Amino acid sequence: MWRMTKRADTERGAISVVVALALVCLLGFAALAVDVGALYAERAQVQNGSDAVALMVAQKCAKSTSDPECSATWPRPSGLAGNLANGNAVDGMTNIKSITLDKAKGTVSVATGAKETGTATNNISLFFARALGISQAEVGATSYAQWGAPSRGTVILPLVIAECKFNLSPGASVAAEQVLEFGSGCGRVPGGFGWIQSSSTQCSMTLGVGSASDSGSWFVSDPGASAPSRCTAADLSKMNNQTVLFPLYDLATGTGNNAKYFIKGFAAFYVTGYQFASIGWTAGGTIANKTIRGHFVRFVSLSEAFELGSAPDYGADIAHLTLGVPAS
Repeated sequence: MWRMTKRADTERGAISVVVALALVCLLGFAALAVDVGALYAERAQVQNGSDAVALMVAQKCAKSTSDPECSATWPRPSGLAGNLANGNAVDGMTNIKSITLDKAKGTVSVATGAKETGTATNNISLFFARALGISQAEVGATSYAQWGAPSRGTVILPLVIAECKFNLSPGASVAAEQVLEFGSGCGRVPGGFGWIQSSSTQCSMTLGVGSASDSGSWFVSDPGASAPSRCTAADLSKMNNQTVLFPLYDLATGTGNNAKYFIKGFAAFYVTGYQFASIGWTAGGTIANKTIRGHFVRFVSLSEAFELGSAPDYGADIAHLTLGVPAS
């Protein structure tokens, strides 16, 4: 009995050591679950903020490189960037570390960091990790965006407009509206606008800008003023009182079924009326058959339906988030 008691006395307190070691492990798991989760949540917020600022700057620069937000330095005069970054944070606080512009390439990069009262810039406080000697952690994100003229995209109608009809009038009103007529003007085939053939059953069509020597940049004409049979009244109604990106052609060859168009670029046209045989709509007075009415406008789209590339700028630009700064 004395030997058994002796052995029990020597093991007294061993459970405390086990509990202490277990607590360290538990705190480590708590730090992993709670603190790391908080870091991921904060990271998502600052990423959303940097994405919003990058897209805003790209959109502003696409409209005008003289816009105050399209400045080469930070902070910017209006503070819009700061409002966007803060508005994407749950606590309303995000630090904009830098905004770097390259207007020649049409690119912008935005770096943001977490911001918390009482902590160093770009850091957030941790709770359970303090037991491991880690009281703060830095959280940051970087976003990249690019702007420029679209070179390829899906248009809602297989329709092209002659480049000579392009007339971008700032602040165009109803009085300044243009009427594009089928088979009229420019000395091109078939004239002001024309339709494009497609084997697809869809009215929409993907078109791209290339070089005149590239056969893939030439599109076969679908003769006749009426809309193609695959384009219904519902398809055309998508452009009622809307800004639509139309491809412009500057070269055309052949006549009738043998006519082809060379797509040079894309322009934005605000549609106020059209009439194609039995399909028509107007926001104003009567419109003649075989015509489209509206005016060209400066327009920046955030749609992913169009790609950036080498194309003339007809006032229709796009702004996209990118994975990094595009190569030269």
